[in-house]
Formats: sequence, C-alpha cells, structure tokens
Amino acid sequence: MANSSAGRVLVVGMGVSGLSTAARLHTAGWTPVLIERAAQRRSGGYFVALFGAGKAAATRLGMDAHLHDRATAKPPLTIDRHGRVRPGMGLVDLPGKPWLMLRADAERAAYSMLPEDVEIRYSTVPTAIEQDADGVDVTLLDSATGTSVTERFDLVVGADGLRSTVRSLVFGPHADHLRRLGYMVAAFEYEGTPAGLVPGEGATLLEPGRSMWVFTFADHNPTIMLTYRTGDVDAEFAQPPAQRVRAAFGPQPLGRTLGDVVDRLESAGEVLFDSVEQVRMARWHRGRVVLVGDSAWCVTLYAGMGVSSGLTGADMLGTMLERHDDIGTAFTEWERALRPYIDHYQDGAAGDRKIFMADNRLEILVRRTLPKLARTRLGGRLMERMMRLDDIVEFKNADIVGKALEPTPAGRTRGGGTA
Repeated sequence: MANSSAGRVLVVGMGVSGLSTAARLHTAGWTPVLIERAAQRRSGGYFVALFGAGKAAATRLGMDAHLHDRATAKPPLTIDRHGRVRPGMGLVDLPGKPWLMLRADAERAAYSMLPEDVEIRYSTVPTAIEQDADGVDVTLLDSATGTSVTERFDLVVGADGLRSTVRSLVFGPHADHLRRLGYMVAAFEYEGTPAGLVPGEGATLLEPGRSMWVFTFADHNPTIMLTYRTGDVDAEFAQPPAQRVRAAFGPQPLGRTLGDVVDRLESAGEVLFDSVEQVRMARWHRGRVVLVGDSAWCVTLYAGMGVSSGLTGADMLGTMLERHDDIGTAFTEWERALRPYIDHYQDGAAGDRKIFMADNRLEILVRRTLPKLARTRLGGRLMERMMRLDDIVEFKNADIVGKALEPTPAGRTRGGGTA
C-alpha cells in the first residue's frame, strides 16, 4: 500500500543503490527524479558476490529474473610466483553459494525495474541542499551546459558512493566520515586468460601483505584484483596504478602469471585503483535527506556485501516509507532494522580482509592446508572459524527485510507497524 504522503524524490547516483532505490520508491508511490554525474550510464564493472541477503532483496525488488550466476564449474587454484600449484578454495564454497557476477549485471537488473516515465538527468550534480520541515531545495548543476537550476523535492536520497556529494553537503566533509584501512586495491577486466591458467580457471596468489585474485566467470572475461598493504595511501596516487603495483609486489621477479597480469594492467583501458575505506556515520539520515549504500555505510570490498547491502537498503527504505506516514519515523525504523547488520559487516572487516590477504607466512601456510583440513571434523571447524562461516549464515545470508517484518510477541512487526 503506497504511503499517502509520497511525493517527489531526488535520487542522486545511478549505481546499484540509486537505481534500486528509485525503482522501489516508485512502487511505494513516490515520483523519482534520478541524476547522475556521468554523461551516460556506466557499462563496465568488476567482480561482485551476491549473498543470501542480496538474493532475498533482489527477489523482493523483482530483479532476480534479470540476474544469473556466472560462476564457473572449474575449481580454483592456489599458485605462487615460482609456478607451484595447489588446490584452492573459492567464494562459491561459502554457505549459501553466493552468486558471482559483475557489478554491471546488478546495475542493468536494477535499471530494468525503472518505469519508462522515470525522469533521468545525466551530467548533473547537486551543488547546494537546503531543507525545511516541508521539503528540500536542491540546486542542480548541468555540467554539460554549465547551467544551474534550483528545484523543490519532498525527499532526497544520496546514493552517490564512497565520496558522496550529498553527504558532504548535508552531513559534513569526507574527513568526518571516511576511515582508511591502510590497503589499496587495483581491479580490471582481463581479456582472455592469464598466462599459466586455462579458460575458466580461477587462482589466488597470497603473500604477506599482498595478494592477487583471478575471479573467473562461465560466460565473461575474468576480473583481476590486486590488493596490498600500504603505510601511505596518499603516496599511492602519485604514480600510475601499474607502477605502484609493481613496487608493491617487488622487488622479486613477478613470475609467469603475476607478471602477465601486471603487464596487462599497464595497458588496461579501465582500472579501478583506490584505497580501501569505510564510511562510518552515527546516523544515515537528517531531516528529509537520507543516504543509501556506500555513501552511508561503505563496508569495503573485503566484506563482499556492497551490492547486497545496497539492494537491501533500497528495499527496506521503500518498505518503511510505505508503513509510516511520517518520514522521520520511517527513516528511524529503516535504520533501526538495518544497523545491526551493517555494523556487523563493518566491524568484521578485519576478519574478512584475511580471506583476501594474509598478514604473515603462517596464515598463508594454514590457508594452503585448508582444503585438506576441511576433510576432517577438527579441520572443518577450524576452517569455519577462519572463514567466519557462522557469521555468513546469520548475517550475510539473512532475509533482512523479511526479518524486520516478522511479527513480535506483542503482535507488531519489528519495523513498527501492525502485523
């Protein structure tokens, strides 16, 4: 049932969170206007995993028919730069078997849920946001023409990523909310198959403080992820990504597969090169402005919950706005339902990071023996603790919106409405 107070909503950002929020709020009776900094829709994207929470949200949003698991049937390998090869473990081995796909897959699926009459403006950014009790005045700059216009909205959703413009305008500077973890990541699409591997064969190369992952798909080029520890994040941006990666993985010879990957990085057309950071905020909403996805709670790529939490946040926001006529109450109940899960993903970042990169040689040795250890009861339990499998079941695979709407003993839902 649509909220009787629904009106015009500005959604800033056309990533997964922004598109799915716009689609969900339209279903709830709102009239969304979508703006995007880029001149057109993004078509690129790298490896993402859709855990159970994301699958549940995608189903509720009607997106599941537009998504498919791209996982390959070939078991992954553990390799080193000297050519040694051992059996490995992949994300598909985790509880619930997360779907493996590209970020662009999720964005296309979310875009497909938008009705044709939803207004979309490209090359547009907010430059000022002023609100009162009845609405929000937003100044919008069209960067293609250099012209600005101020418009009135009933609600503003910031879904514009880690360095959100909406967040900086309404909640304060980035320095107040960004938390650097001291790691860098470089990711890109590798056309073909890296040297030393066969098509569809994934691989992991782990060394203290640095790693390479080759994420493969059944029907797409692989994604390469290189990540490493750094003591000076700012210095990492002073040189091209390939140069910084060579320095981080040097001075020893890179070997066949790693060397081929880094060579290809130098000529890759589109590369994600950034520091690993979280967004930490005491509140995700202020007045009639609310943040969703990475702009509110970036959990880092190590958590693997960026897309899943973005879809869940969008679905939960529409649900609470349907249940509560008062926007403040809806936002409060939305955050109350989401916060325990997001806090858990963020607090577990250090543990999740160890899945992707080891601190020392002992951790690497243990990781290498995990496939054999998993065949025994004691070894299996050790693997469960190292991989945080219980947490995955409880938090990453939960139907978060469904749980929020479960009746309580008092006969009311956890979201505050009647059952």
